[in-house]
Amino acid sequence: MKKIKNLLMTTLRNKETSMTNFRGAADKLALVLAQEAADYLETISSTITTPLNTQTTGVIIKKNLILVPILRSGLALVPAFLHFYPQAKIGVIGAKRDEETAIAHLYYKNLPPISADDQVIVLDPMLATGGSLLMTLKILIDLGIKEEQILFVGVICATEGYNLIKKEFPKINMIIAAQDSKLNDKKYIIPGLGDFGDRYFGTE
Repeated sequence: MKKIKNLLMTTLRNKETSMTNFRGAADKLALVLAQEAADYLETISSTITTPLNTQTTGVIIKKNLILVPILRSGLALVPAFLHFYPQAKIGVIGAKRDEETAIAHLYYKNLPPISADDQVIVLDPMLATGGSLLMTLKILIDLGIKEEQILFVGVICATEGYNLIKKEFPKINMIIAAQDSKLNDKKYIIPGLGDFGDRYFGTE
């Protein structure tokens, strides 16, 4: 998986990549990440009957699964996860970063009923300062979700944001395709890939 992720990340990082090719690479990478997420989902054995009327044992996901994309970029990852986990419910968190202060502000929240036994996957391609994700995690924790039942999936992060999340919530699992070392003075990930949402949705 590492090599295919590196190939796709190269396409995403390249400023010459068109919107169509950027979107295609992002969608393929999302499928890879969705497969990796299965390793963090609790499963149980299930006895099934094959078309030959022979019983065998398989596995099913034990807990209810809820996807929580952070608007707007997180929406780009949803189709890949629904491809593998069609039973998942979806809630959304809208968090916008103030471009001057880099502080995240909540502007929208719509979550399905969540119980303490549910497994939650938070989706956001970019983890820069960590503000938006930190806000989202606090909302989920306040609803009774345990840290170890939350998985964050992202495309790229900066060390600063990653360390902030692990400091505040050390038990949260994280899958991130690439980690860059720093943020610039505008709190953009360096070397990064630009603004994921603008490049994916064509709003540059």
